[in-house]
Amino acid sequence: MDFKKILDDYMKQLDCTAKDLAESSGLSAATISRYRSGNRVPEDGSENFDRLINGIISIAESKGIPDITVQSVSDAFSPYVRNSVDIVHFQKNFHTLLTVVPINISDLAHFLNFDPSYISRIRNGQRQPANPTEFARKISAFVARHCQTEEPKAIISSLIHCPVEELSNYTDFQDRLTDWLLAGAGAVKDSMTVFLEKLDEFNLNEYIHIIHFDELKVPSVPFQIPTSRTYWGISEVMESELDFLKATVLSKSTAPVIMYSDMPMKEMAKDPEFPKKWMFGMALMLKKGLHLYQIHNLDRSFDEMMLGLESWIPMYMTGQISPYYLKNTQSNPFLHLLKVSGSAALSGEAITGYHENGKYYLTKSKREVEYYHRRADELLKNADSLMEIYRSDREAELNTFLIADTRKSGKRRGIRSTLPLYTISEELLERILIRHGMDNRQKQRIKKHVKAQKERIVSILASETLEDEVPALTPGEFHKNPPALDLSGIFCETNVPYSEEEYRTHMSDTQAFSRKNSNYILRISTTPTFHNLQILVHEGQWAMITKAKAPSIHFVIYHPKLRNAIENFIPPIVE
Repeated sequence: MDFKKILDDYMKQLDCTAKDLAESSGLSAATISRYRSGNRVPEDGSENFDRLINGIISIAESKGIPDITVQSVSDAFSPYVRNSVDIVHFQKNFHTLLTVVPINISDLAHFLNFDPSYISRIRNGQRQPANPTEFARKISAFVARHCQTEEPKAIISSLIHCPVEELSNYTDFQDRLTDWLLAGAGAVKDSMTVFLEKLDEFNLNEYIHIIHFDELKVPSVPFQIPTSRTYWGISEVMESELDFLKATVLSKSTAPVIMYSDMPMKEMAKDPEFPKKWMFGMALMLKKGLHLYQIHNLDRSFDEMMLGLESWIPMYMTGQISPYYLKNTQSNPFLHLLKVSGSAALSGEAITGYHENGKYYLTKSKREVEYYHRRADELLKNADSLMEIYRSDREAELNTFLIADTRKSGKRRGIRSTLPLYTISEELLERILIRHGMDNRQKQRIKKHVKAQKERIVSILASETLEDEVPALTPGEFHKNPPALDLSGIFCETNVPYSEEEYRTHMSDTQAFSRKNSNYILRISTTPTFHNLQILVHEGQWAMITKAKAPSIHFVIYHPKLRNAIENFIPPIVE
């Protein structure tokens, strides 16, 4: 007896065709065909296995066969499905765990009796543990022992979809985490993946159209509130935030705005209306032309930190936001909020864990606003830049930064949604530009940029390594999301897509470039993760996320926690 024989017996008993089973299960006809031929066997606990069982049960119910149940079908198949660990998914879950949970790699390596570099190679998919099940149990034992405080437990509870109460017992903690590492693979996307995917999909022009940003009119009617007002609790703190935005937008002042808060965001995010009103107020401030200095509080769980940054994506795109963060902040019993514009100031305080009992004070008094402005300026002086944001008006600064970086040592890595310009031949570039009808001035500008790119990369490769992951596209993928020349470095206002033949030729150029340069490591991915992002990393120095298609924008990230997460980012497997 084997899997295909049991499946064939069920289909005979149900008098159903492969097409019937495919439709009832949601699996493709090709997958059903492979199961029937024995070319493929599903894995126990996998989504496909669950779908197959549900499909059989659905047909049985429609034909009034009561003795075919989920339990009976599962028991019949269980001895013949695959139970081996999917090592790729295990490595992805291991990477996610190390990214979102504060685990000291050196301590983990010492506990496992491995070198830290070996742990990193397993995490990045370069090595495989000899016994994945035993390796997962030891990892879980270490985590269960070292993550007994409230915050890491809450993070793990959310990550593995397990009530935090079930992690109170050490043995249960270890068992639940081991099960997730080995079998929960791919079920949860880590926060960095979600952030990058949303950034990849975000289109500034569409966003501006959807919120009617171009049509927004900054009101001129004075906002009538007392010179000062006190607010209490969660509902009123949301009101205070909106009142601050109104007071700032409706004033005559065009002074920059400084904003800081280490208040929890989750409670306010539960109100479906507040985020919309807050975003509208922020859009009005940007429409008014105000520059914002946002001091982010990154002393949060990694998930909450990434959730906060997601909401800032549209505003970062405008170029009117300068993001900062405070170094060496540590969790303390007090929560603070300070937001100051040229006309109003909002200050708030609460005790950690009792956000709902906080007090918030909004003032328009000139003397008080001056006082709070001094405090905000002093806070800003103690903050470091979270990232540099380069738009078209900063093209020269971007190129200066990249040229200066050429002389610095360290490994480089790229995850690309298209092919790199520095590998294209002059003949192919000329052919593409002619096909797109580029005028001579624009052609010369692009050629000059390509030449500079090649010179910079060749200079780096003389002493350092560069690893590029580039996509090999099927005809279907190519037509669905046509790749374009990466002209983000010169902020080209129009996209210049490849033809399929041009892309294949450029891929050949890239492979030839790799053979010619021993320090250039080329990896070709058959499962492209992004369609509009390039990720470039200079290990230990910075990470750059580029929206390649027009309008282009580059985020150069220095913050160690964020940079490290991007450095260790492994593109998710696309099934």
